[in-house]
Amino acid sequence: MRKILAIAGSNVRRMLRERSNIFFVFIFPIALILLIGAQFGGDFDPGVGIHQEDEGPLAAAITEEIQSDDSLAVTIFETRDELLDAVERGTVQAGLFIPAGASGRAEAGEQVELGFVARPDGAGPQLQSVVSAGVARVMTPVGAAQFGAEKAGASFDEALEVARSQTDAAPGLDVETIAVGEALFPTTLGRFDLGAAQQLVLFTFLTALAGSAALILSRKLGISRRMLSTPTSTGTIVGGEGAGRWAVAMVQGLYIVIVTYLLFRVDWGDPWGALLILVAFSAVGAGAGMLMGATFKNDQQAGGIGVVLSLGLAALGGCMLPIELFSPAMTRVAHLTPHAWALDGFAELVRRDGTVADILPELGVLVVYATVLLLLASWRLRAVLTRP
Repeated sequence: MRKILAIAGSNVRRMLRERSNIFFVFIFPIALILLIGAQFGGDFDPGVGIHQEDEGPLAAAITEEIQSDDSLAVTIFETRDELLDAVERGTVQAGLFIPAGASGRAEAGEQVELGFVARPDGAGPQLQSVVSAGVARVMTPVGAAQFGAEKAGASFDEALEVARSQTDAAPGLDVETIAVGEALFPTTLGRFDLGAAQQLVLFTFLTALAGSAALILSRKLGISRRMLSTPTSTGTIVGGEGAGRWAVAMVQGLYIVIVTYLLFRVDWGDPWGALLILVAFSAVGAGAGMLMGATFKNDQQAGGIGVVLSLGLAALGGCMLPIELFSPAMTRVAHLTPHAWALDGFAELVRRDGTVADILPELGVLVVYATVLLLLASWRLRAVLTRP
């Protein structure tokens, strides 16, 4: 056992001393989780820009009405070109132009045209409805004021004040929204929670496969054969290499769990359940990495194929798009990968407050994957080491 631990420790130290791993193992995963959480996590308030050329009271009332909508992030732009550029760049999703003289034409009963611009690939149509409703709330009393001023002989401002008071006093409509069915993602889900689990699974498996290059290098340099010349059995070497691959994957996974919890307060659910999923999935990655290291003869070839294989399985298993958004057929295909089962386990712990008992099916599947891969890898590595 001491020799197995020594071989495993040597693999971990080799991984930690590799300078490129400072970025790809420790910096890149956290940066990716931060980017995904910042872009897609949490609430989203669409941005609307306003350029107000008119200085009249109605133009100011329209701007104030739209700014009062809590569902919008409103930005005021000094020039028309600045607003158009912001919409084109996606800084805001839509823009409203209030031309000069709009208040005067409205008071005179003339038609007023306001400009609206939005990107065709965004939330433009929905925002147009929201902005139009805000403009209508301001302009509805204007028509009544024009009619009242004409019939009663009062000034427009007096009639507008009366019309607004009557509009405010009029009973409104109560709209009740009822959500039917079960939400895909709970409202309590943190903005980094979903992306953290996905990247944990992706990078744990990727790091485990990347470790196959170290195993190939040990074989090419004759380190494994020199160990056989000592009182070290083949089983000890195979066990040590397997433990090394598993330890490397665990270092990657535990690092992501600890750092995301400390920096982003990511909820990993039941800690024992999360640890068991990580242990089982790291064993899956260890088996796959050791099998590749015992199969390929060139470390560059193994590294390239390992990256492609890792990213492909990650995409298919739900690490880049949540499985809940897959079609039923693609969901069944996704569960051919261990990634999908690991993500299902984390989803049970985080989104449904599950315990270890609730993730036993997912753990069972991961253990089967790990057992098959480790047995194949051990058989293959033993054959390579003892081959004359």
